[in-house]
Amino acid sequence: MRHRAFLGAAAAVLLFAMAAHAQINIVAEHNRNEDAAADFKFKTVAQPARNDAAAKATFSIVDGRRDPNGADVAALHDGRVPSGEDVPAANFFFRAGTDGGRLVADLGSAIDIACVNTYSWHTNTRGPQAYRLYVADGKAEGFNAQPKRGTDPQTCGWRLVGTVDTRPKTGEGGGQYGVSISRSSGSLGTYQYLLFDVSRTEAEDPFGNTFFSEIDVLDRAGPPPQAVQTPAAGEGVETVEIEGGKYRVTLDTSETPDLTGWARQELGPLVREWYPKLVEMLPSRGYEAPRRFRIVFSKDMQGVAATGGTNIRCAAAWFRRNLKGEAKGAVLHEMVHVVQQYGRARPRAGATRPPGWLVEGISDYIRWFLYEPQTHGAEITRRSLSRARYDGNYRITANFLSWVSEKHGRDVVPKLNAAIREGRYNEELWKELTGRTVQELGDEWKADLATKLGVEPDVPGP
Repeated sequence: MRHRAFLGAAAAVLLFAMAAHAQINIVAEHNRNEDAAADFKFKTVAQPARNDAAAKATFSIVDGRRDPNGADVAALHDGRVPSGEDVPAANFFFRAGTDGGRLVADLGSAIDIACVNTYSWHTNTRGPQAYRLYVADGKAEGFNAQPKRGTDPQTCGWRLVGTVDTRPKTGEGGGQYGVSISRSSGSLGTYQYLLFDVSRTEAEDPFGNTFFSEIDVLDRAGPPPQAVQTPAAGEGVETVEIEGGKYRVTLDTSETPDLTGWARQELGPLVREWYPKLVEMLPSRGYEAPRRFRIVFSKDMQGVAATGGTNIRCAAAWFRRNLKGEAKGAVLHEMVHVVQQYGRARPRAGATRPPGWLVEGISDYIRWFLYEPQTHGAEITRRSLSRARYDGNYRITANFLSWVSEKHGRDVVPKLNAAIREGRYNEELWKELTGRTVQELGDEWKADLATKLGVEPDVPGP
């Protein structure tokens, strides 16, 4: 079933508070990532609307900073919702490493508010919502339309309506959330301003600020709500089911219809065959790889491709030039990042961040030596040997990892992957797995390359 509601103090299906001598009802509902869809349908909470009162409102940041990787505040009331569970550009969220902030919505004039609905979607801790909602008509003496943190809004003309907290008691709580705040009488009251005092959902890493997809304010005298429109099947959006639906991958060429045929005929079979293989190659204790992810072809993106969480973006211009060359391999590289999910680890105290050269090196190792070894795309030549370093990143590190796997066992890379994902990687691990330090391994690898290429090996300094 798509609908699941949390029960408990932190995220109850129905949370009750008393305000202005009437009962405030807060309904919070949750769709798990594997059940969520871009239509944002819930059992009770209405779908996001595109003609609500917030559509013409003015939203502004009162306190806090927008994350530059996300959308501006306009995304909160533009009548659009993200196409997947990890689409930063379609969501507003506060800057990484900060504890949320405050947002104000000015409706332009006072209206009789039926309810306020908020929607969010992310793969893990950025999915749940935690905020306090205040309302004001702007007529109170000493009214402050933009109270910063440190100022109690209730001292300057605002009224607290309710507190929302949809975090689960256990687990990260990723998924899609819909929250509706209303009053049993049918009217929240007549107000012009809304203040959202938003808190982060966790502080164990910098990435705890909610991905807010849409905020709706429904006017009791307004027109009937019209649900947001989502891309329809057949318009460049296709779902690939793997292993009987265990995994589902969305191929989105809605911006680039000329790539639709290639994506379906060439990329679809690759995804169907190789995603389960990648999951099997990179296991770790208690870890479950994402069951849903998205591959989007962007007409304006520069570069080649990039992965954020479970969302792969591909630069259409580059892919058009490489459909008969590196295109599929480039996507496979990004699929490895989807499986890696190193950002979801909860590092232990003192643990180092995932080393970038290994993150990319593992992905390129799988691509060049397991997926398409016949291309010899990661070979080291005489010309490049002098510059080769084990931590050289991408293809160079891939070559090093292939050599280590041949010399010390095919389980080295999976064990490195597990350690990185679990936040326990350090350089001592190389000696545990191979009996050599990583520097010693690097020297031996380079000496073997020199012998193979028939050149004089570099002699390590004292």
